[in-house]
Amino acid sequence: MKEQKERIYKETKEKNYSDLINQTFNFPQEGFKVTDNELSFNDIPLMDIIKQYGTPLKITYLPKIGQQIQKAKKLFNVAMAKVDYKGKYFYCYCTKSSHFSFITDEVLKNDVHIETSSAFDIPIIKEQFKKKHLSKDTYIICNGYKRPLYQQNIVELINEGFNVIPVLDHKKEIDYYQKHIKVPKTKLGIRISTEEEPSFLFYSSRLGIRHTDILSYYKEKIKDNPKFELKLLHFFINTGIKDTIYYWTELIKCMNIYLELKKICPTLDSLNIGGGMPIRNSLGFEYDYEYMIEEIVEQIKSFCTQNEIDEPNIFTEFGSYTVGESGATLYSIIDQKQQNDRETWYMIDSSFITTLPDTWGINQRFILLAVNHWDKPFQNVNLGGLTCDSMDYYNSEAHTNQVFLPKISDDEKQPLYIGFFHTGAYQESLAGYGGTQHCLIPAPKHILVDRDEKGEITTRLFAKEQSYKSMLKILGY
Repeated sequence: MKEQKERIYKETKEKNYSDLINQTFNFPQEGFKVTDNELSFNDIPLMDIIKQYGTPLKITYLPKIGQQIQKAKKLFNVAMAKVDYKGKYFYCYCTKSSHFSFITDEVLKNDVHIETSSAFDIPIIKEQFKKKHLSKDTYIICNGYKRPLYQQNIVELINEGFNVIPVLDHKKEIDYYQKHIKVPKTKLGIRISTEEEPSFLFYSSRLGIRHTDILSYYKEKIKDNPKFELKLLHFFINTGIKDTIYYWTELIKCMNIYLELKKICPTLDSLNIGGGMPIRNSLGFEYDYEYMIEEIVEQIKSFCTQNEIDEPNIFTEFGSYTVGESGATLYSIIDQKQQNDRETWYMIDSSFITTLPDTWGINQRFILLAVNHWDKPFQNVNLGGLTCDSMDYYNSEAHTNQVFLPKISDDEKQPLYIGFFHTGAYQESLAGYGGTQHCLIPAPKHILVDRDEKGEITTRLFAKEQSYKSMLKILGY
């Protein structure tokens, strides 16, 4: 037994980082490959980008956005064709995932629709209309709890002839529209307050209207009102679209409400199943997109056939799915610290709290890989950020409770660079892009990567690393 342990230890000790990744995962895989011990992301040689721009560095690979949209549209359309589904499919991008102009510009190249959640989304809609990136036929699905300015901006769009569907989140919301909308037959949606997963600390979502109130609310406020017509029923659960009893149970509950409404509301013809399509957060990620989409479409079709009603149009609101896999965040390892007998710390040249807030806020895991030194032996490490906060660290992956990276030495000619991948959704908005961060750690450079007509890689600097002058101005100095 002792000899076997020594042999296993020796074999493990002799393995390099490349061996570890190749033996742990099916590698290379979509979006990732290694050439001469250096990593490429969507065929972008990352060391070339680092040499040109330095670290810390945010990257957005724009072509990935269109690829994701077209993948989902194809899967839904194929699934509908298989069961002779009569309704249509509408792909909406929820802007809260990333509001940047380069994101919405890319999204709108793909014949999609928009979902909003804030008063300040509406000026973005108007800007895109001025640029002719969307038309007045584009669906604008307005979600969220709406304060007066948001309602005012929604009404302006409706009165100007845009194809807006305000999704009623609470019972009094309709009163403002009743008073200020000047055009007849405005389309409305109603959001169902779904039950939360059993592990949640509360039973029902704070968003939407209770399912027991929806029918009476429709009869009282919408049914005989010449200003409105109910178009859409909105269904969304926080855990996303997953093959669980919880998801399928909530979907059937939603369909039963749809059925009861449809009996008294002939204008109702659309079902919004929300967002929550997952993205790859590990090289070991497994999710059968084709199966899930086909199962959703088939279940809705079967329900409608059994109850002798027309199949509804299906709307989805994909945010993270649309932009998440387009993003990467690159760091240098600037120091190695041995804090006790068992814990080795690699210090990055930035902060997880300021650049990847999901990692400490909701314990989100991303794909983490070394960019260089794939030929070096590996070791178990903790990654530490530069702030003084004890939570500014990263020490586990989605597939394991540890992080392994190449070993480094003090006399290393080239620093170790690491990348977190599929970080394109929410991180800038949650961290407060352009503001002041914990310990005044600056926001990193942001690079946009695209391809020209010949397929050649092009890069441009979207934002420089944040300067102390901009932060001092915000702070009133």
